[in-house]
Order: sequence, then C-alpha cells, then structure tokens
Amino acid sequence: MNQLYYGDNLHVLRTSLAAESVDLIYLDPPFNSKRDYNLLFKSPKGQDSDASITAFEDSWHWGPQAEGEFDELMHQPNTDVAEMMKALRAFLGENDMMAYLTMMANRLLELHRVLKPTGSLYLHCDPTASHYLKIVLDGVFGKIQFRNEIIWRRTRAHNDKKITKYGAIHDTIHYYAKGEGPLFNIVRTERDESAPKTHDLYSHTDGKIYRKDNCRAPGNRGPLWTWNGHTFNWRFTEVEAKRLTDEGRIVFSKSGMPRVLRPVDLTLGSPLQDVWTDIDAINSGAGELLGYPTQKPLALLERIIAASSNEGDVVLDPFCGCGTAVDAAQKLKRKWIGIDITHLAISLIEKRLKDRYGARCKFEVIGTPGDLDAARDLATGDKYQFQWWAVSLVEAQPFQGKKKGADGGIDGLKFFRDLDKKEVRKIVVSVKGGGIKADDVRALNSVRDREKAEIALFLSLETPTAGMVKDAAAAGLYTSPTGKKYARVQLLTIAALLAGTARAEHPDYEPDLNFKKAKAEKHGEQPELL
Repeated sequence: MNQLYYGDNLHVLRTSLAAESVDLIYLDPPFNSKRDYNLLFKSPKGQDSDASITAFEDSWHWGPQAEGEFDELMHQPNTDVAEMMKALRAFLGENDMMAYLTMMANRLLELHRVLKPTGSLYLHCDPTASHYLKIVLDGVFGKIQFRNEIIWRRTRAHNDKKITKYGAIHDTIHYYAKGEGPLFNIVRTERDESAPKTHDLYSHTDGKIYRKDNCRAPGNRGPLWTWNGHTFNWRFTEVEAKRLTDEGRIVFSKSGMPRVLRPVDLTLGSPLQDVWTDIDAINSGAGELLGYPTQKPLALLERIIAASSNEGDVVLDPFCGCGTAVDAAQKLKRKWIGIDITHLAISLIEKRLKDRYGARCKFEVIGTPGDLDAARDLATGDKYQFQWWAVSLVEAQPFQGKKKGADGGIDGLKFFRDLDKKEVRKIVVSVKGGGIKADDVRALNSVRDREKAEIALFLSLETPTAGMVKDAAAAGLYTSPTGKKYARVQLLTIAALLAGTARAEHPDYEPDLNFKKAKAEKHGEQPELL
C-alpha cells in the first residue's frame, strides 16, 4: 500500500525502507535560504484577514546535532563521502552551510541505499547551495553517475526596484542514476509547427524525411582522418562512414563537407533537453495552488515521473511538503512513499489526495498518533506538532503557530455557513495537551465571546471534570435556521475523536470554507504525456 510517514526522514529511511526498494526519488529539500516559509489559510469573505502559519524554518546552525551527524559521516562505509565532507568542513568551517550539507549528506546516503540499481534521483534546489550539493551527490553516487543539471525556468522576467544583478528566474534539478543502465523513457516536447522551416530537412529517394546532421565529433573527441578532402575528428570511423555512404545516408555540401542523414518523424516533437522553459511556477490564480510555500506545479513532477519510472514502480519523496510528487505518482499509476516532519504537511496531503482521488486512492499514514498513548507522547515531545495534529481531527485550521503568547487562547479556527447562506460563522478551537484547569472552559467561552464566534471546541487529552461539563452547558446553544440546536461550547476528548465516538457538531452546508479543495482527478486512462 502507498505510505505517508510523519517523522524525520533520516529515521524513517533507516528503520522502515529496505535496500534497493525504490525506483525513483524526487526531493525538494529546504534550500538553506534563511527564511521562514508560511502556509497561507484563506479566510472566508467577511471574516478576518487571511492567516498564515510557519510551515518550516529554512535555517540551519552548527551545533550538537550537526556535530553528531558529521561524526556519523566519518564512520560510515563510503570513504569518498567522508573525505569529501572533511574537505568541505575545512573550507567552510563550522557554519550554517556546513550544518545544512551535513544534514543532506546523511540523508542522501540513505536515499542511495534504498534506490534500485536501475533507479534515478532528482534533487531540486536553487543557487543557494546547488554547487555544494552537486559535490555531495558526486561523493554519494560517484561523479560518473551524474546525468544532467536541469535548468527549470520557474518564472518569467521580473523588474526589481533596485537592480544590481541579473534576474534570478530558475531552479536547478540535479539528475543522478544509481547504476549504468537507469530506466529512462524519452519525453518529447510538443511539436513546433515551424520545424520544417527551421530545420535542414531532406527528402530521400526512399520517401522518408531526414535531417542533415554534422559529422564532426564534438570537442574533437572522435577518430582523426581525412574524409573527402577534409581532415577532422569525426563521429564515425572510416568503416562506419563507408557503410553509411553505401546506405545513402551521407550527402555532401558544396564544399565537400559530409553530412549524415538522420530520420525525422514530423508527427513527433523533439526529445526533451536539459533547459525547461515550458512549465511555469504556480501563480496566485492557479487552480492547483493550495497555499503551501514552495509548492511545485504538478506538470513538473509528472514530467520527471514519466521519464524515470513506469506504471507500478515505487516513487519516493522524503521531503514531500504538500504532496505534489505523491499526487503525480498516484495520477500516473505509480506506487508512492512520502515523508514529512510536520503534521501541517501530513494533514494537507491527506486532504489533497482524498479530494483528488476519493476512495480509489488507498494509503497508510504512519507515525501520527493512533491511540491515546501515542497522542500523549507527541504532546510531551512537541506541543506545537500536537496542537496542529489535534486541530486536524476536527478539520480546523491551525492558528498562529509558534508565536509565543500570540494565540489569544485560540489554537485553531473553523468556519461554517448555515442554511440561510447570509454570512459565514466562526468556530474557535482550544487544545490542551497537558493538565486541564477548572476555569479552562469559562476562559474559552470568554474567548468565544471576544471573537464573536458561534461555537467553541475544547480538545483535551484528559477527561473534563463535572464542573467543566456544567460550565460548558451554561454557555447555551446556537440555534440554526433549521431549528436544530448545537452546544456553544463542546468538550471533545482526543480518545473519543480517535475512536470516532465524538465529532464537532455544527451546520456544514459549505464544507470547503476552511481549506482550498484540490481539483478532483477524472477517473480513467491518462493520455500519453508529451
């Protein structure tokens, strides 16, 4: 079954993925940009302005964790990597970039281990560290396994107020193969209608169309000999040249320079090259935009997956973010594995796949709490991850993130529209991962009043006391235009939510108010990808 893991990908790779079990790896790791990347939640019209929460902090620092991971690199069996990382440390010192490269090197070693001999890896990065990452990749895979540095033009030209350099409009994708014979399917671009006018085409006597191509070897690396009065390094030996001439595949220019005829199928586009300018980054009006920072276009991932895997193959994304790679893999009938270290990403991917494919997309979520003990462990280990996970149990948006003291007693927001359709109404959510106090419910009801919310949800690991139940009842009821009544303050335990014996109660006539809905993928065979 397809698998979605919550956790540190280094731990997941080491404990859960077998050697040589994956056909294709795509990773879009943090770039060490020293920025915080925010996930944007759109608020319905008439509510407060759009809210954002820090999805991840792309800053790395040399410290005990980096030192520990560097020590692991010195004692693992790939001595090339160990020597290369020592050289990088001597050059860079113990700084943020070295911490980032140490983190990446350990993970790339594990990714190399789980990749099949026929498999490929695509690492997506920007100029911040792309040159250093290529050195690390050369050490892990071997420099002869480098296939391409793909340039993806992610945006068109833009005008900055103060121009001091050339416009930065591209990302880099490093493509490496594990073995000498990687699986590779030719991807073609759409045929240029002007091709017959711009190419030197030749109608041969056999009725086929050929293109006249240069016979000289690039970089003067071919055999040196004299052909029809011209002495150069050629693409062919004298024996091969005679065979091609006998077959009628060699023609000569007015100066006597030989040209080889290569067959051309005018119904096909050209094979894809290593500069991609035909796929733009997702703009604000795009239907697939989910508000996740660094989200890549689906077409980009479809291209990579189509080129380096076949139906039924296993695709792995160890930094899966909002899940574009696993979405593309699902669409193209591949099996997939996704890993991310935040519950924000995991819950977003779950919703995305359910919206896109419904029940026909079957996958297992591993690492998120499945019982009360696991929930307690998460709350103890990382209270923010626990809050984000708990809020997702009632399908609410997380609120404010890790800004200490800025939440105002709110850990989540949810919106609903009632039958009258006149206005959007608000629900506030409070999460308690530790001990609960007698006045918690009264305090939440005050927050509800302050925020002009109709309903408040109180989520807790512990069972509320009788006094808290009484305080919740005293908050009264929200009455829908249908006449149905809902408790204004609802007490929900994590255990009951996990067991499915409790849920948030409110009208739900427009369920897509809280998250952008991914466009459903039509069921059926996919057309051939150009």
